[in-house]
Amino acid sequence: MKTIAILFSLFLCNLACAQVEDSGSINVHVNNISSEKGKVHFALFTQDNFLKKAPIQGEISEIKDGVAQVTFSEVPFGTYAITAYHDKNENQKMDFDTNGMPTEAYGVSNNEMNLYGPPLWDDAKFDFDEESKEINLRF
Repeated sequence: MKTIAILFSLFLCNLACAQVEDSGSINVHVNNISSEKGKVHFALFTQDNFLKKAPIQGEISEIKDGVAQVTFSEVPFGTYAITAYHDKNENQKMDFDTNGMPTEAYGVSNNEMNLYGPPLWDDAKFDFDEESKEINLRF
């Protein structure tokens, strides 16, 4: 009877371990923030929700010595993009001028900026398939 119980327990453990997705953490830094007023908002997106829907994870960072940093934890392996903006007035949204241009500093993963509109998925995407990844954004 003990043998059956042990074998059943081992089977359940194997089943549970097989169900776990590979995941890791993504550490994101912005090192060139011009002012320590406000906070920096970070967002982690997949292609399906990139700038269209809420991010799969969002984090907010204080600014210390011109640097803001966050960690996205338990991120399943896949393809992602990260955006960040400096919310100087802490109204929890990106502010725009009447002509549609952002009035607050922002950046995207890969530091590729679209000069003719919002950031593009193909410019910002990156593959994540390791335990930990470091990303440095520029505003």
